[in-house]
Amino acid sequence: MELILWRHAEAENGYPDAARQLTNYGLNQAQKISVWLNEKIPDETRIIVSPAQRAQQTVKALRRDFETSPEIAVGASVSDILSVVGWPESRGAILVVGHQPTLGEVAEYLLTNLPADFDFRPGTVGWISCWNENGMVNSKLKAVTHPEML
Repeated sequence: MELILWRHAEAENGYPDAARQLTNYGLNQAQKISVWLNEKIPDETRIIVSPAQRAQQTVKALRRDFETSPEIAVGASVSDILSVVGWPESRGAILVVGHQPTLGEVAEYLLTNLPADFDFRPGTVGWISCWNENGMVNSKLKAVTHPEML
């Protein structure tokens, strides 16, 4: 299983939280990461997105089919995310577009060598590989990138 965690790009402040839009800078971040992801992820990648407007806008830059899941909305827990993606039994690549602090907490949980409070800045992507070896689930951090790096 390949689990790719993508925090929504930079969004405006405001209320209600679920209706916050991306800033112009955020739209640019989403575009940069989309180009990088489209070069890297398989065509059959399952894409699951928070219903929040800023997450929906972020993923649209990817120009791929995706599913919206209220289970990964703002305030989701680590177990919510892992349940939705079927960790670690699912096969193939799954991209989750969601929110901090949850995505950082998922990465911390799966990769015990990360420092506490692993922070996904707006637009950041973290890619985690998982495999089963002798009945043990193993995971490793495959990549982390941010739009400013591209």
